[in-house]
Amino acid sequence: MGKGRVLVIGAGAQGGPCVSILVRDKDISEVVLADLDIDLANKVKAKVKNDKLKTMRVDASDVESIVKAAEGVDVIINLTLTEFNSNIMQAALRCGAHYVDTSFGEGSSSDIRATDNILAQMMENRPLTFDKEYKEAGLTALLGCGASPGTVNALARYMCDKLDSVDEIRIRIGRRPLASSGEVVRGWAPTWSPFRALWGYAVEPTIFEDGKYKKYPIYSKCEDYEFPVPIGTIPLVYHQHQEPISLPYFIGKGIKYCDFKYTIDNEVGTLIKTGLSSSEPVEVKGVKVAPRDVLLKIVPRPGDMFLTEDEKTASLPLKVTAGCAIEVTGAKSGQKVEYKATFPIVLYSNSEEKLELYRRFGATNIYVCLPAVVGAKMCMAGDAEKGVIGSECLDPIKFLEMMAQSGWPLKFAETCSKEVCITL
Repeated sequence: MGKGRVLVIGAGAQGGPCVSILVRDKDISEVVLADLDIDLANKVKAKVKNDKLKTMRVDASDVESIVKAAEGVDVIINLTLTEFNSNIMQAALRCGAHYVDTSFGEGSSSDIRATDNILAQMMENRPLTFDKEYKEAGLTALLGCGASPGTVNALARYMCDKLDSVDEIRIRIGRRPLASSGEVVRGWAPTWSPFRALWGYAVEPTIFEDGKYKKYPIYSKCEDYEFPVPIGTIPLVYHQHQEPISLPYFIGKGIKYCDFKYTIDNEVGTLIKTGLSSSEPVEVKGVKVAPRDVLLKIVPRPGDMFLTEDEKTASLPLKVTAGCAIEVTGAKSGQKVEYKATFPIVLYSNSEEKLELYRRFGATNIYVCLPAVVGAKMCMAGDAEKGVIGSECLDPIKFLEMMAQSGWPLKFAETCSKEVCITL
């Protein structure tokens, strides 16, 4: 692969770490960081201090604005809200660039089938938007190549490839604080986009069951799941996510069941159950207002750790621990087989590894953007299928190898159990 030019749209919590990774990459010649808030983009540039990095003001709601910024780039990495995915995909097509995002599926509605988004198209087995156009252009639009979806999908595919047929895929992500905050009562403080975080909890989760997509109530099917130490046992519930929709759609292999469970967030759960996630306007003293708009206006925004992070802060003891477990069951040569993979979802397990991560990339919050960079490089190298694809469509071995080549190999524990029957 020759030297690549990359446009990153979104200078927020992942945009800064993303460009910090890219400017250190010998295969990348130029990086453009684009955001509606040019001051924020310039603050990131000042922190990165690398001549490869340029900044531009871009309005992601305006396709022409994106096209202007994307002129001459090889790939666009979209790190802004999913409502802009379609615009950015259109612009990439017009500019002859590959496209990568870390989340997909329009999040404006509490019913993911209510609008003609890509998730609905997968569930209804319809052609995906822009798939034909990307194939004809010899380009790739890579959806959901972050952490989850992203690394999780690649590992699920890695295990599915070992089997002749697949029955079930179960994804579990758990997180817990390592020390008490000292607060008797806490407010909701999301660590990523408040809108997307609220959406994930407020939407009735879709699960693939008996070969069909089915909707369940929010906070349903609670289970106590045991993660490796130091995480331990965490209560988990069904959670709206892309994997139970995209994995059966792209992998096939006879999958009959696929779900996703996540840690219970009591603070946001109370707000949702009270009705504050509703987009339906209510009248308050003669003024109509949507409860969700009020909540998102007053909830604290997640701080941009990238701008203030340094070696001192990177070396502090961990406040939270989080892990992911992926279980895949199926058959190989007539025998029932179960594979299980576990790994730290944030890509480090202790403060020593976190500090090492900072020294390697100039940032520690990279668990979403590093897979996106790997996916972008696979697109540029011709190692990704053409058309609109999910991260589970990538060759998982090449994906993991490129993670290692980036300077931070994915460390995961893999176990395998077989149902063996010996007959006379």
